[in-house]
Amino acid sequence: MSEQNSNKNSRRDFFARTCDGVFGAAMAHMLYQDFFDDRSVFAEETHLNEPIKQYNLKPKKPHHPATATSVIHLFMNGGPSQMDLFDPKPILNKMDGKPYPGNVEDIGNQSTADIGVMMGGQYKFAQHGESGMWMSDVLPHTAKMADDICLINSMWTDHPNHDNALYKIHSGQLFMGSPTFGAWSVYGLGSENQNLPAYVVLNDPLGLPKNGTRNWTAGYLPPVYQGTPFRPTGSPVLNLKPQYEQPSAVTESARDLLNQLDEIHRKDRPYYPHLDARIESYGLAARMQMSAGEALDLSRESKQTLSMYGVGENMTDSFARRCLLARRLVERGVRFVQLFLEEQPWDSHADLAANHRGTCQRTDKPVAALLQDLKQRGLLDSALVIWGGEFGRTPTTQKSSDGFSGRDHNMQAFTSWMAGGGIKGGTSYGKTDEFGHSVVENPVSVHDFHATILHLLGLYHEKLFFTRSGLETRLTGIEPPRVVKEILN
Repeated sequence: MSEQNSNKNSRRDFFARTCDGVFGAAMAHMLYQDFFDDRSVFAEETHLNEPIKQYNLKPKKPHHPATATSVIHLFMNGGPSQMDLFDPKPILNKMDGKPYPGNVEDIGNQSTADIGVMMGGQYKFAQHGESGMWMSDVLPHTAKMADDICLINSMWTDHPNHDNALYKIHSGQLFMGSPTFGAWSVYGLGSENQNLPAYVVLNDPLGLPKNGTRNWTAGYLPPVYQGTPFRPTGSPVLNLKPQYEQPSAVTESARDLLNQLDEIHRKDRPYYPHLDARIESYGLAARMQMSAGEALDLSRESKQTLSMYGVGENMTDSFARRCLLARRLVERGVRFVQLFLEEQPWDSHADLAANHRGTCQRTDKPVAALLQDLKQRGLLDSALVIWGGEFGRTPTTQKSSDGFSGRDHNMQAFTSWMAGGGIKGGTSYGKTDEFGHSVVENPVSVHDFHATILHLLGLYHEKLFFTRSGLETRLTGIEPPRVVKEILN
């Protein structure tokens, strides 16, 4: 090999090596300073006088002072039975086994031939706390937190089928394609922690919920606002550890350079939300390598805390880990955390007594521990915890392969509860009829529910909108809902 060729190869090798390493970062930075200081060469004249709209997760000021800065949504897929858990009905109990006294066509969504007889409550009820809140005996741990909880017994929705009711409770609309209220929350407020996703979804190892990823979609909002699912088993996030170690100063320099180059690329291509989402996601992935490992490490918790949640116990371990992880995430500034169960385990068309008891055994202790833990750490004042499903159950049984031992869907009444974040604890709001079938006092629609959550987060629901095809679209729809101020501190 000639000396000339040897030198040429050496120079080529030098640049090949340095462009990927420490020298490459420094050299690129110098080249950037030399050639790219005049940013105007990258601006298209047609866009010089137009505002460049960027969609990101940087923290934004609320419309008014917020009482909640984060949300933990414990979603109970399938429709928990209100009259068996939170809303006791003595008259229904007395009518157990008798025909429904009204028009059976008004009961549920099954054919009248499949409607059975009245079914009394399946568990014993007692009053709890100084508030005297009613809860059934399958919720012994949650009952201890009664004075921190506000029961909303007068929720109602628009559709008796799971798919549509799920779209409604998550997005305010009956059909797919609209942003969920988690996405709206981070669209309006961003996130306080730029090293973790703003909207985190914690799924069940047993599988996805009904409707799958559509439960946390950004819909027509820019995709940067969609939920980020963490893995339900093993490490919640893969590849958190960098492939090789390098000085932190070098990492920071390379990251700053990349951010500058991203901004040049983005300014040359305005109004491109998918590009914004890609840039944000790549940047977040890099930042998560620096901090997410600590946030997701449950081994840093004390044995007492792990035991309080039920970590390591057969029935509670999975949900306990996710509840504890939710606390660690909001503690570190994550805006919205959502927990799901698999498919729809509360959907008790048959053998309701065993069904609900089993699901309560999985979730009751971890949920109560989450409330207690947040309270002990002073976080319940600012973290809003929400519990509930997409609809309720009927006061009558229905025909199934197991006979008449379960309840059908009921869109006319169901119970959800909230705690923390400016909510008036020890409150039971709204009433249903003597059978728990229909709301008769202080009805709360899904849009009212969403408007109240946004209000607690410091957002006016009418001012939180996205312009789409020239029209302003909102989480709370066209007809104005009301903020349920009676349940607020």
